[in-house]
Amino acid sequence: MASAMSGQSPASAAAVAAAAVLVLTVALVLAGGVEAKSKQKTCDKGWECKGSIYCCNETISDFFQVYQFENLFSKRNSPIAHAVGFWDYHSFIVASSEYQPLGFGTTGGKEMGMKEVAAFLGHVGSKTSCGYGVATGGPLAWGLCYNHEMSPSQSYCSQDYLYPCTPGVDYFGRGALPVYWNYNYGIIGDGMKVDLLNHPEYLEQNATLAFQSAMWRWMNPMKKKQPSAHDVFVGNWKPTKNDTLSKRLPGFGATMNVLYGDQICGQGFVDSMNNIISHFQYYLDLMGVGRQSSGDNLDCAEQEPFNPSYHDAST
Repeated sequence: MASAMSGQSPASAAAVAAAAVLVLTVALVLAGGVEAKSKQKTCDKGWECKGSIYCCNETISDFFQVYQFENLFSKRNSPIAHAVGFWDYHSFIVASSEYQPLGFGTTGGKEMGMKEVAAFLGHVGSKTSCGYGVATGGPLAWGLCYNHEMSPSQSYCSQDYLYPCTPGVDYFGRGALPVYWNYNYGIIGDGMKVDLLNHPEYLEQNATLAFQSAMWRWMNPMKKKQPSAHDVFVGNWKPTKNDTLSKRLPGFGATMNVLYGDQICGQGFVDSMNNIISHFQYYLDLMGVGRQSSGDNLDCAEQEPFNPSYHDAST
């Protein structure tokens, strides 16, 4: 009746309906194709990297092998080292398996992955070194000498509502990127799903956890309104106009700003900053990438801190 009222025969109405179904079908197929293209491929590469677009790249153990780890930290098991037998390649790779699916060492292809590993270990090596000017092999060879602060000057306990200090527990520096203060142990412990607030000693007893705590800090912002060290290094972070005016730009220099703020940055070419840069470039050389690939914005000498510190809370 409807077709008769519109002046169409039943046959022509059926043809119009069929055409409409065909158009709808084609539209749905095309939409499905666009959606399929928009979904990026994920990969599984065994225990080390699963279910992530980043797992489709070479993983850390593909380009950073045991002999390179030994070269970078050649003095870590010397008799005078303070953590003999603690740090090892296997613990590093096991720890990284948690973060490679999130892009740690797997973002941007092989060269960027190697550079990120060198950058991360540059911080680790400089913060755990017991090398000195006339040390055998030079001071840069002494990374991973410590796994905890040797002579704490305080307990690093601060009043905090979310992460109150556990009675009898001290929160001095521990780990591959030494963690200080109760609230930092609490934040990182929550992120790792490990009770570091009540048991900070885990970071000096378990090398995998010691590396993981450092990687968690590398991959996550520790303070509001600032990026992660990972994002500023691999180029995921886009600086605002205020960042640019504050001379905060993507690169290795900004990783120091994220991790240490005004303890190191914005003070000119101080020794503490130069030491971290030297470790990064030394490791680039030993990994075969070369310091010529250090990238732009290598230092943070003139960078304003993301978050000025009110006490020694950023490490």
